[in-house]
Amino acid sequence: MSRIGKLPITVPSGVDVKIGAENEITVKGKNGTLTRKLHKDMIIKNENGVIVVERPSEDKMHKALHGLTRTLINNMVIGVTEGFVKELEVNGVGYRAQMQGKTLVLSLGYSHPVEYTPVEGITIEVPQPNKIIVKGANKEVVGETAAKIREYRLPEPYKGKGIKYIDEVIRRKEGKAGAKKK
Repeated sequence: MSRIGKLPITVPSGVDVKIGAENEITVKGKNGTLTRKLHKDMIIKNENGVIVVERPSEDKMHKALHGLTRTLINNMVIGVTEGFVKELEVNGVGYRAQMQGKTLVLSLGYSHPVEYTPVEGITIEVPQPNKIIVKGANKEVVGETAAKIREYRLPEPYKGKGIKYIDEVIRRKEGKAGAKKK
């Protein structure tokens, strides 16, 4: 039995979960509505505010899908209640971020400012010129958006310049070792 898959998902008050035909699940809460079509073989039951995921057989594919299906549903429930947040930090002389309407404008040492417009359902905040906060209900889209922003200037190992996640540790390298004075 899958350790993750067998755990029940308690649905908090204020969250509406509907399981449609062919395992299309819709979760509605204060942060919005998320819809996802899950694998047709998995058995999803909503019993008195508790969602239980079961697998039809001990087949290798069904074992793999068991924990995945449960985690995807749990992420949807968490997303519509609390939401997901990714924080980014901009390091470098002259590097900064700012919001212009709904567009994120980044100055990253290029000859032009880099502009990024988030997809629907994602909000970006810039509380300080060197800090970017990405928020949303869908965990995958929040992570993907943060990764796209980080990709504009990846952190480099010599001076640590670039965009990195707040909790990311950049392994620093030493500069030229051969240029020592005698």
